[in-house]
Amino acid sequence: MFKNIIVRKPSKSISEGITSAPQLGKPNYENALIQHNNYIETLKKCGVTVEVLDELADFPDSCFVEDVAVVTAKCAIVTNPGASSRNKETLYIIDTLKKYFDENDIHYIKFPGTLDGGDVMMVGNHFYVGQSARTNSEGIKQFIEILNKYGFSGSEVTLEEVLHLKTGVNYIENNTLLVSGEFINKEDFKDFKKIIVPEDEAYASNCIWVNNYVIVPSGYPKVKKLIEDAGYKVICTDTSEFRKIDGGLSCLSLRF
Repeated sequence: MFKNIIVRKPSKSISEGITSAPQLGKPNYENALIQHNNYIETLKKCGVTVEVLDELADFPDSCFVEDVAVVTAKCAIVTNPGASSRNKETLYIIDTLKKYFDENDIHYIKFPGTLDGGDVMMVGNHFYVGQSARTNSEGIKQFIEILNKYGFSGSEVTLEEVLHLKTGVNYIENNTLLVSGEFINKEDFKDFKKIIVPEDEAYASNCIWVNNYVIVPSGYPKVKKLIEDAGYKVICTDTSEFRKIDGGLSCLSLRF
């Protein structure tokens, strides 16, 4: 069960965030702020305490706080984001992590290793890590070495089509994955129960489990029904402004 969640407010510079889908248009700051506030309220409904960090105007993508750290039950790992425009965002998460962890239990991915938190999927004590355009093998090697010190394990998953691992596969507990695209038949996940996300709702592969609820992006009725039919309680919240800069539900928070 999660107790704490950390989020960061979007800044007015969000319209300049990195995107692979310019056809969706630039995010509207006012709408993004409304959606972010609704996201926070949705998380609170799941029984967690939410810490809201100040916006970082110099970093348009900084609301995607998941990418700058991986937080486990025993330690925190500050990442080394693969996009140069985001790399220094990590400097602004360290003091927050020190509220929750002893300094000896805060670790750092170092160059030449790179790692984005969006490439990390926690399944119990095992962590799947996507090798992507943002996360390289050296970053994964360092990450798994840190995990091993705490009795956790990790494995590398090669990505072929998507930006981050959790763009296309997400764990919603009970040995169940939401999967789309290249992950439907991936050998790494052969032992899981799978909810297959329809191609026309692939964005909704990125849902998050929070204390017996699954939070689903608004506007994806097929995925919502599939998850409900599998026996989960579902809450929907709108992330359409964040989609315009390649962000989804998991990207917006650190959950631990």
